[in-house]
Amino acid sequence: MNILVSGSTGLVGTELIKKLQNKGHSVRKLVRKSKGNPDEFVWDLKTGQIDKNAFENLDCIVHLAGANIGKRWTKEYKKELYNSRIGSANLLLQHCLKNNIRLKSFISASGISYYGTFTSDKILTENDEIFYQDFLADLSQDWEKAADQFSGISERVVKLRISPVLSKKGGSFEQLQKITDLNLASGLGSGKQWFNWIHLEDLSEMFVNAVENENLNGSYNAATDEIPTQRDFMKKLAKAKGKFFFPLNVPAFILKLILGEMSEIVLKGTRVSNEKIRSEGFIFRYPGLDSAFENLL
Repeated sequence: MNILVSGSTGLVGTELIKKLQNKGHSVRKLVRKSKGNPDEFVWDLKTGQIDKNAFENLDCIVHLAGANIGKRWTKEYKKELYNSRIGSANLLLQHCLKNNIRLKSFISASGISYYGTFTSDKILTENDEIFYQDFLADLSQDWEKAADQFSGISERVVKLRISPVLSKKGGSFEQLQKITDLNLASGLGSGKQWFNWIHLEDLSEMFVNAVENENLNGSYNAATDEIPTQRDFMKKLAKAKGKFFFPLNVPAFILKLILGEMSEIVLKGTRVSNEKIRSEGFIFRYPGLDSAFENLL
């Protein structure tokens, strides 16, 4: 299958491309600057240009592009977060229409922030609507709307609502380890907010499954089985690394001063269900923290 991947140099994109190539797929990478490799195709969001050769005999697009959500949300950076996700999807659609492309599937990243950023014991499923209207909910909702536009030219549209990704190759887990190594692991705010997560191995396999499994269509929560509170997550991480767990939580107001509006990501959280993706036959390699930490550490 000929597959075009945006966000090809990111944490998830790099791992996914390896898996797709190992399974015999022909992968094309969308990049800002080419190093001259034959599988690289340049695109430019500012000028709206994409190398038309990227679309030749194309079967599938995996849309992973998106600016890092973990930077301070200034007014300008919010625009970048939006354009890097929604603007880039719109640009892909524009060029697909221009080149009369018919796809077998369009696979898009999304976020569990789709439901809004809040703390609750309710376990959210893909049938639930937005519970709390905020910036991240708006961003994820528009992200999925941009993906749904491809339903006119694609047999399937799959949207994976991604949880924080645990990986030894970078991302937020690397920062959590640094804090833990300094014996500063602790709860944040109340510490009772739920911490959804997924191992990079499972997430990349889920994207491969979305590409190959013709039964998949619509939105799926990409989160593993065991969802601890934020405090319990850090406590387990400290124990796994043989480090001290600080018994006092970091006050919420300190995080708000440091991180601004972005602090909502770490101070709030509810649980999501992965039953829908499991019902399609997907099996998690790392369903719990013990197996994940054993691998990552």
